[in-house]
Amino acid sequence: MGKVTYSPGIQYVQGAMSKPKKVDGHSHGDYLIGTHRTAPTENPNCTRLYIRKGGTYDRTSAPSAYELQLRSRFSQAVTAAQARMKNLSTLEADRAAFNEQKDLAGGKKTFYAYLFNLEYDKLRG
Repeated sequence: MGKVTYSPGIQYVQGAMSKPKKVDGHSHGDYLIGTHRTAPTENPNCTRLYIRKGGTYDRTSAPSAYELQLRSRFSQAVTAAQARMKNLSTLEADRAAFNEQKDLAGGKKTFYAYLFNLEYDKLRG
């Protein structure tokens, strides 16, 4: 097994360091992915480097009807939440309801997340 050593000053890399580029409709190159193990261990070698083929993450099938339905519901909830944030007639009541729940277990921590969940739940029925 090989060891990964980065330049001085770089402790570790976590994520894609290089991705394939699309030129004229097809990909050139491969993915270069660095990982860093954060679980406790006695092994000092906690970095890994992987190379994945350029087409590894390409979708192989068309989205199902259910997936398209979920995507549509998500985009409708985003639009509705953004509109609700700008609606001055409900803003004060929404802020009060948000502040009531934000410190509870499972409460939404941002105002937008709170409104998004309200709108998404309405669409889900």
